[in-house]
Parts: sequence; C-alpha cells; structure tokens
Amino acid sequence: MKIINDYIEQLHVEQVAFNVISKVVSLLIILLLFLIAKRVAEFIFEHAIKKSISLSHQTEARQKTIIKLLQNIMNYTLYFMLIYCVLYVLGIPIYSLLAGAGLAGVAIGLGAQGFLTDVVNGFFILLENQFEVGDSVVLDSVEGTIASVGIRTTQVRGFDGTLNFIPNRNITVVSNKSRGNMRVQIDIPIYAHSDLEGISTIIKQVNAEELANYPAIVGQPSILGPRTNTASQLVFRVNIIVQNGTQEEIYTQFYSLYQEALLEHGIALPTMYTNPVKSK
Repeated sequence: MKIINDYIEQLHVEQVAFNVISKVVSLLIILLLFLIAKRVAEFIFEHAIKKSISLSHQTEARQKTIIKLLQNIMNYTLYFMLIYCVLYVLGIPIYSLLAGAGLAGVAIGLGAQGFLTDVVNGFFILLENQFEVGDSVVLDSVEGTIASVGIRTTQVRGFDGTLNFIPNRNITVVSNKSRGNMRVQIDIPIYAHSDLEGISTIIKQVNAEELANYPAIVGQPSILGPRTNTASQLVFRVNIIVQNGTQEEIYTQFYSLYQEALLEHGIALPTMYTNPVKSK
C-alpha cells in the first residue's frame, strides 16, 4: 500500500489534473474561436467578396467557379489553422514529427507533393478558363457536367447522376462541349434503292417549315446525303449547327420530324442496324 501511495505522490496528481483541465479549456477556447472565425469569414465572403465577384464582367458560370474555388481555399485555410493549434496545445512537436517520421515522413512528403500538383493544375485550369461550373465536358474518360471546381479536386456529375471526384493532377485532356456552337449529326437509315432526290426534297421542305420555330439552330442545315455509318449501314445524313446545350433537344425533334415526313410521303425506312432488304 505504501508503494502505491509513494507512486501516486511521484505522479503529482494535482499537477497532472491541472494540466489536463488547462488543455481541455484551451481546446474549447480554440474551438470557440474557430467557430467565430468561420462565421466572420463566411459573413465577409458573402457580403464582400461574393458581391464583388457578382459585379464583375465575368460570365455567370465563371463567377460560380471562382466563388466555389475561393470558398474551398478559405475552408482549407481555417481547418489547417485549427489542426495546427490543436496539435500545438497537445504538445505534439509538428516539425519534429514530420522530420523524424521515417517512412511516414516520406509518405506525407509524397502526399504533399500530390496536393501541390493538384493545386497548381487547378490554378491553371481556372487561369486558362478551361471549363466552368455547368459546362458539359469530357475529362479523359469521364463525361458529364461540371458540378464544382475545387482547389484539389473537380467534381463532374455524369448524365446518370453519378458524382465523380477527379484530382486536378489527373486531368490531362479536357474536351469542353459548352464552348461555341455544336454540330448535331442526324443519320436516317435508308434502303439502297431509296429515292435520294425525293428524300432530299422532303428534308428541305421540313427545314423550311420548322427552322423558324427553333432559334437555337445557327444557319441552314447541311444536307450531306447518303453515307455509310460506323455500323456499315446506309444512311441519309443531315448536319445541323446549334447553340451549345441544345444538341439533344434538336436531335430528337428533327429526327422525329424527318422520319414522320418521309413516312407520310411513302418513303420506306429500315430499322437501324438491320440489313437493308430490297423489296420485290
């Protein structure tokens, strides 16, 4: 029993308790200051920075991109300061830990290198205006709409609703479908013995009647005539130049209009991807 008492006395229980309470109070104060700083930063961002950006001569999509990026930078900075202060209060030697962590230090260094690469690549994406929030893009093998551009990652929402998180350093090829006018290619399957002149006349008639109802169409459609598609099937091809973002709508509407008009005029059409059969 005496040994236990001696051991407790050597521990300086009162001093230990005081240190623990002091650290807990310090951590609570740090957390409170962090929440206050976050609220203040968000207020300033909302009423100063965000309004300044909205009054700039940038497009709405670019404004959203810049605002989202600055919000990410602000949050990263605040949380980094919080973690640093917590480790400092706990007495963890941050620099010594990083310097003497051996393999862990190498891993952290590689992670930091990857993080810096993400940040630098993200900076040039923004500087060169490669894409903006709302743009329809293909990033390497990922296709969809830009949902967010962050300091480290870019979020792309696929057409099926999937949200893809792509590290900025992995973005090597950007195909932006929302810049300038786009081409809608309509391939109508036809038979080898079809009346090509008659088909061309009917399509021209449809264009003359319907183009005024679709202001998204730029100029006159190009009637290219008979072509062979990738499935080696004979098709009658029409190209229409439209404003970006309207490709699917124009394709659906005009494919239906062409098909209905051809059938009404007695032009037989095969089913896509079937072998054309000449009627006897």
